Amino acid sequence: KKDTTIAKQLLRSATGIGANLNEAVYGSSKADFISKLHICLKETSESIYWLKLLYKTNLIDTRAVKLIENVEEIKKILISSLNTAKKTE
Repeated sequence: KKDTTIAKQLLRSATGIGANLNEAVYGSSKADFISKLHICLKETSESIYWLKLLYKTNLIDTRAVKLIENVEEIKKILISSLNTAKKTE
């Protein structure tokens, strides 16, 4: 509530994960699918950055730790999906 600038950045990056994942599912080719998953991975890393920044500056409480863990798990899933997709190219 104190700093809406960082919160807006987090909102953009976090929703970008879902939006790009949706685009990946409906991609026009395997290369398009992989490209969109890479964008999801970037958005995931950015979301982790913003969550950590909010937490370290005490703008959000300890619930952020669980959120960071959840996003880290999403990151692992995306990496695994990318590795699988690249193997089947």
